[in-house]
Amino acid sequence: QVQLVESGGGLVQAGGSLRLSCVASGRTFTWSAMGWFRQAPGKEREFVAAISWSGAATSYADSVQGRFTISRDNAKNTVYLQMNSLKPEDTAVYYCGADGHYSGSYYRPAYWGQGTQVTVSS
Repeated sequence: QVQLVESGGGLVQAGGSLRLSCVASGRTFTWSAMGWFRQAPGKEREFVAAISWSGAATSYADSVQGRFTISRDNAKNTVYLQMNSLKPEDTAVYYCGADGHYSGSYYRPAYWGQGTQVTVSS
């Protein structure tokens, strides 16, 4: 049974930083893309960042480009999202995704985590 478990969310002031982690279990995702999405209250889930299996390719939403960094550790079956210079509009539930289809700036995961709340106060 595949499980993706996110952690690292919380409350932070604008301009601050957080690092999200997502640990996958149930199978290895060494050869799979992984990524992050977010959903703010009253809005649809949106793409944040994705990373190829090797880490050689990454993609970001325009709204987070230059502030967020996605990385992965295949030995730990884990993907990370380093979030710097956080803004109140970054407030959302952040979801981890794994496997699925990743091409260019398009990513659609096959598996999803349960999400972790990130709240940025002004």
